[in-house]
Amino acid sequence: MAVRSRRPRQEPSSRGIRVLVAVGTTAAAVGLVAACGADASDDSDPEQRSFALSGRTLTVDSDDSAVELAVSGDADAEDVRVTRWFDGRTVLGKSPKVTWKMDGDRLIFRVKCSGVISNCSARHRVVVPRGTAVNVLNKDGSVTATGFREPLKVRTADGSVNLRDVSGPLDLRSGDGSVRAVGVTSKRVTASSQDGSVRLDLSAAPDRLRARSQDGSVDIALPVREGGKGGGAAAYRVDTKTVDGGTDVSVPRDARSPHHVSVRSADGNVTVRSAN
Repeated sequence: MAVRSRRPRQEPSSRGIRVLVAVGTTAAAVGLVAACGADASDDSDPEQRSFALSGRTLTVDSDDSAVELAVSGDADAEDVRVTRWFDGRTVLGKSPKVTWKMDGDRLIFRVKCSGVISNCSARHRVVVPRGTAVNVLNKDGSVTATGFREPLKVRTADGSVNLRDVSGPLDLRSGDGSVRAVGVTSKRVTASSQDGSVRLDLSAAPDRLRARSQDGSVDIALPVREGGKGGGAAAYRVDTKTVDGGTDVSVPRDARSPHHVSVRSADGNVTVRSAN
């Protein structure tokens, strides 16, 4: 009768245990980073810094951060004040890093966040001196602004644009995100989105307004009284076009009006309506 032999049971080596522990720890860390999304709002101790501004024009150059813009309430303020919130974590990569610097009239924000799994979130609030024209270049992140009386130009490749109570010339573009502006008294307004809706609510009749969307609706609200409720009637020279969508224009129209409104959408409805 044949006898079946068995190999004696071997205990795992200390090296094997270390490997298993390392794999388990890495998997747990990856799971933790993946499950717990970074949120700059969780930063309860944001950093603050002031940057000297020699002229009256500022460019904000940001690559991966939400950017908030405001005008200083101090009439004597000369510096740009920045508050930064940041939250980030990585697995099998370098520690997250955020930097800020002023180069001439260009304020530069950078976020470095890389690894097998990485999750970072940044937000910058920029308060500029009164009378400062601002140009924003944001590669990835939303842009908000309030209270501007000087020219404001915004470009964001991936993020929404939201403005409130502005009166200076506006030039707003989003590659992937909506564009919103409320309480606008600007005389010249340009707004466009490659992939997102555009909505502009004006409190004063513009001299020229141009709004475009490649993929999204465009909604424009215009006052029908010059200078608000107490003024005379306002009429507009309206030019609209949509390739795939409906058009609704309900404001008074006049082909000789000094208020020119041009609205286009390649794929979405176009609405030009009364704001009062």
